[in-house]
Amino acid sequence: MNKLAIALNKTLADAAGFLSPAGKRMYFPYGGILGQGAEAKTCDINATVGMAFEEDGSPLVMDCFRTGVNLDKKSFLYAGSFGLPALRKAWKEMEFVKNPSLKGKRFSSPVVTNALTHGIRVCAELFAGPSDTLVCPDLYWDNYELIFQEAVGCKIVHFNTFRRGAFDAAAMKEALLAPGAKKILILNFPNNPTGYTATLEDAKKIVSAVRAAAAKGKRIVVVCDDAYFGLVYEKGVHGESLFAEFADLHRNVLAVKLDGTTKEDYVWGLRVGFVSFAFKGATEDQLKALEAKAAGNVRSGISNATAIGQHLAIRAFADPDYVAQKREKFAVLKKRYHEIRVILRTHPEYAKHFEAMPFNSGYFMCVKPIGVEAEKVRRHLIEKYSVGTIVLSGLIRLAFSTVPTARLGKLFASVDAAIADLVGETTKTKTSKRRNAK
Repeated sequence: MNKLAIALNKTLADAAGFLSPAGKRMYFPYGGILGQGAEAKTCDINATVGMAFEEDGSPLVMDCFRTGVNLDKKSFLYAGSFGLPALRKAWKEMEFVKNPSLKGKRFSSPVVTNALTHGIRVCAELFAGPSDTLVCPDLYWDNYELIFQEAVGCKIVHFNTFRRGAFDAAAMKEALLAPGAKKILILNFPNNPTGYTATLEDAKKIVSAVRAAAAKGKRIVVVCDDAYFGLVYEKGVHGESLFAEFADLHRNVLAVKLDGTTKEDYVWGLRVGFVSFAFKGATEDQLKALEAKAAGNVRSGISNATAIGQHLAIRAFADPDYVAQKREKFAVLKKRYHEIRVILRTHPEYAKHFEAMPFNSGYFMCVKPIGVEAEKVRRHLIEKYSVGTIVLSGLIRLAFSTVPTARLGKLFASVDAAIADLVGETTKTKTSKRRNAK
């Protein structure tokens, strides 16, 4: 049981006896992303938040969403547990445009969720339980743990994310082939926290590994967390969702696609997401049954997702300037990505204090400090340099989505200086101890 859950149960004392096993496991991650973000709110540079801002610091929002808040009265009615039919139809049609490899493949209509986090919870409750295993990269979004492990009691097994600068598909395959007939595999590209998307070569190896495990009798639910879908900045990177590959891969593979407007369309507070299903040989009735299962879960939890958000999305998708506006916002993030590449290339001395982890997409990139713990660096950055960052899995996550291009140089210089400070202090302490010992 997580130490935060234990502390809460201790505070409740005898009242903890009212809790269910899941209730006893539940906790709020005060020390996770949310807690670290709160500590950085007053920093001069705040590279913690999974949102995006313009160069002037205002929210990076598309006009086709912003100007659509003047909606008609029907927007205030219930949307239904499946979601608005017009939105489901529009999103599915857009999936074919964004993922040409889906042409000719059968998959369900998307069920509307209260954005991605809710979609993950729906997925966990439908497919994962105490007797199941979630196979997850060791560099992952910490909410997976809260949802799969604490909420539904699923065991989590982590595999090595990177090997020689590429996705470690061999480690993933080994985890899938481990004892246990059924596995839930979660793949998040672009990845949070690293900002890495599988390359074309990575994708081939990932699909091959899943196919091999399925051929050996493993039943695998592949969950494609496509929260940051489309935000790819380099050639040679797999530009489509791997859902297209898994949709008809093998009869032992069921594919789930989780996506939404949140990051793709820069509307973090809109809370409109989608969950779609596919498996080899699926009939329309079978896909509708999975839709009904998902909609039932939505109804049992929140009844239905925001109607206003769904109507706003329908209007925005129909706006003739939607594609152009989306391309314009994408360019803002791509420019910052390439500026980071320039900074790292022109400052080889930074390699003395941190290693830049593989990245090619998304909102973030990560650095691995050398000679000092990441958490110590995070706190020192706040206290001395007024720079806010997030620590996950021993790495320092930098959200360049929130930092104006002109300030990225200062961000990396501060990280380098903070590590240098701490390494210097450690060296002085060790030297002092040796002298005292003499």
